[in-house]
Amino acid sequence: MSLGPGKAFRKGISLIDAIHYFSDEPTAEAWFIEQRWPDGIRCPRCDSDSVHQRKNRKPMPFLCRDCRRDFSVKTDTVMQGSNLPLSKWAIAFYQISTNLKGVSSMKLHRDLGITQKAAWHMLHRIREAWDNGKDKFGGPVEVDEHYVGGKEHNKHESKKLRAGRGPVGKTPVVGIKDRETNQVRAEVIETPDKPTLQGFVHRNTEPDALVYTDEARAYIGIRRQHKAVRHSVGEYVRDMAHTNGLESFWAMLRRGHIGTYHKLSVKHLHRYIREFSGRHNDRPLDTATQLSKLASGVVGRRLRYSDLIGP
Repeated sequence: MSLGPGKAFRKGISLIDAIHYFSDEPTAEAWFIEQRWPDGIRCPRCDSDSVHQRKNRKPMPFLCRDCRRDFSVKTDTVMQGSNLPLSKWAIAFYQISTNLKGVSSMKLHRDLGITQKAAWHMLHRIREAWDNGKDKFGGPVEVDEHYVGGKEHNKHESKKLRAGRGPVGKTPVVGIKDRETNQVRAEVIETPDKPTLQGFVHRNTEPDALVYTDEARAYIGIRRQHKAVRHSVGEYVRDMAHTNGLESFWAMLRRGHIGTYHKLSVKHLHRYIREFSGRHNDRPLDTATQLSKLASGVVGRRLRYSDLIGP
């Protein structure tokens, strides 16, 4: 174990240690089993603990004596149907958890010795495992919007909208950060209008929460204590009123967009937002705890390749 740079209170895991630990399949399988069933193996279909472990492991390692169904630690998880060894899945969990700007499918395909197509599918499946919580924030909170997409002047002539500058042609994302817990939530929206933005705030905050925003008209009349800063006249901080914490989160998303992924498609943008939010929220945890939490979230979230590329 080593201290994680930038978060000296955390216990990190070096890449060498991670590769050494997950180097063989039995160890990786035992780790995944421990994350999923810390109190002993149970049937994923009927929840029975009457489980027979086959010595020859065929057709699957485990057999439920009650419902007579075969299963493995991959059953009913994002890993179901994957022929990739669990050791490679574990290293992928490590890579995406510890790289603050994410890891591209091209890099993962080279690191794991798998196809880029398999790496792309694997990364999207892992993103499904992050749980960013549903409890309402007590505040104070910061709320702000971000726009994801290419610049108009960089687009091909046939794709230019010729409708102005700024957020034109980009996809809006709204985010909220709780200053007390440092937790972030964000979601892709269609239009940053008053019903959408105020509805997002109401769903994610307690009624008595104090909300800080910029001067966007969509926040006027919000049913919360509300203070705003006027970015349009160069005011970014007034006493405790600012959105700098959320701006820091958007900055990390931009760096991941430009430096790692290069393109975030509208179709899958919500998955990338889930990744960056989940990684931000888990960042204060020890690396081993980050991996354990992510591995525990894979259950019940299967994502087939056909569903991923479908309309």
